[in-house]
Amino acid sequence: MIVVTVVPFTGIAFGHGLGMDMAPPISFEGMKVTVMTTLDPRDITVGNVNTANIGVRFYDTLSDKNLDSVTYRIEVFRNEKLLARNLFYDQDGLLNIQVKPQTKCSETESWRCTKYFGEEDLISGGLMARGNSVPIIQGPIFDKGGLYNINVVIEGATSPKALVADPLIFETFVSVAQDQNFIIKTAQAKEIPVIVKTYYDEVTDFKFDSNDSSISFNMPFNWDPTYIKLVQVVHEEIRIPKSFLPYGEGKQFKGYVNGVEVDNRVLLLDPYSYEDKNVIHFLVTGTELDRINNKLGSKQTPDLMIFKLVPQEGSSTNSIELKFENGATGKISWDSKYGAGQDIPFEFSFFDNNKNLLRDIHYGYEILDKNGKQIAVNTGSDPNMAGILASEGIDIQKIKIPTQDMYKFRLLLLGQGMPVNLKYSGIIEGVLEVGAPGKTIPSDLITPSLTYTIPSWIKTNAKFWSDGKITDKDFVNGIQYLIKQKIIKIPSTQKEGSGSSTIPVWVKNSAKFWADGKTTDDDFVNGIQFLIKSGIIKV
Repeated sequence: MIVVTVVPFTGIAFGHGLGMDMAPPISFEGMKVTVMTTLDPRDITVGNVNTANIGVRFYDTLSDKNLDSVTYRIEVFRNEKLLARNLFYDQDGLLNIQVKPQTKCSETESWRCTKYFGEEDLISGGLMARGNSVPIIQGPIFDKGGLYNINVVIEGATSPKALVADPLIFETFVSVAQDQNFIIKTAQAKEIPVIVKTYYDEVTDFKFDSNDSSISFNMPFNWDPTYIKLVQVVHEEIRIPKSFLPYGEGKQFKGYVNGVEVDNRVLLLDPYSYEDKNVIHFLVTGTELDRINNKLGSKQTPDLMIFKLVPQEGSSTNSIELKFENGATGKISWDSKYGAGQDIPFEFSFFDNNKNLLRDIHYGYEILDKNGKQIAVNTGSDPNMAGILASEGIDIQKIKIPTQDMYKFRLLLLGQGMPVNLKYSGIIEGVLEVGAPGKTIPSDLITPSLTYTIPSWIKTNAKFWSDGKITDKDFVNGIQYLIKQKIIKIPSTQKEGSGSSTIPVWVKNSAKFWADGKTTDDDFVNGIQFLIKSGIIKV
């Protein structure tokens, strides 16, 4: 799979996924409004889907509420070629459009083959949904793999008669997959099938080198530094049988882009999704692309990205598994060749109760020594999106562990998808032992030993706050009470009564989840303690 996610020209994107994207917020009548587009199904593969749904949500990021009575102009592009453009109207700020891909179009300009069906709103002139019926676009859309630009222009809001003074323009990007099949011919005359799933452009010049068992292939790519600044991540997926020994169980890999070895965080191995196949992901960030570009300088190939994957010998792995009350499991693994005093690439993998990977999961972590001193913490850096996003359910974070010792590991699940679904949220603690490099150490799961009793009015406050009936300050006052009563303990570096910063929307959603009885008091207290220590909530 190859995904190149491009940041919209209007600014930095706040969240990208395989079949979803959110544009940067724009100020509008005292609100911070944005558009989020989603595909259903999320992972569209050319030839496997006859119909798909484009969901377009227009909402205020501060309150997480949709604007109503919205007139949209939707434009769909692929490779800067217009495929569709039409007006739509929706009463609740959540527009759904059904797309029926059409594979044959003899027109030079593809948009001329596109047709629109649905009931027209008499005031705005836009196609609208009524009951179970939704507007339909039929044309050369999602008939080919690649990156699609869904341009959303808000012509009016709050009433079909109310036009905005200056149309609000949002650019979002979603990807459609195309499988490409290749064959490796071994010295024993065996044929090994390999699938590269590409979301950007066709893969060419696929090769297998029997000397080092490496796989390589090319993809068109613009290495101009101006373009590189717009690229958030290049994502490839290679599926290969586990029975093929060079790519079998326990193997490690090195990856190269245009001859430059990529950071070990770039490669993710997924042995979970298929019983008979391993999936190897390249996740090359914009920062890594920039590093490669700078290293090659004038030697850079201007219009081609050359990928190379080289299997290495397997090695022993340390790991712990943490089981959440919501049924999810978090697995933390690291190669035993790494140890204390080093930046250890910890792999985080997340599974549902059926042992399937939890894709698009948001998470955070904290590591404490046996004296309670914080060694590391990461809850993400985007105030508009919960935690660190593991789009494939697997992520690698480099964490430096200072000395050989036992450490407490707190793992926080903040929900799944975009917008965040709180079904998979919670916090759990485990213990891990980090030794010298090369040492394999078993680690056992422990459960938190403290049980908390929270006054009922705090839960009522959380409910009121999540519903917008009380202010952030009122909610923080309740948290301050819990601290004064020693129900929540915080580090000495924090001072009570220091005020509060803007609290992200997803924290409010978590409070609602607890207030509705979907998480325990222990989860709530551990979560708030974690958020205070990491600076997300200041008191």
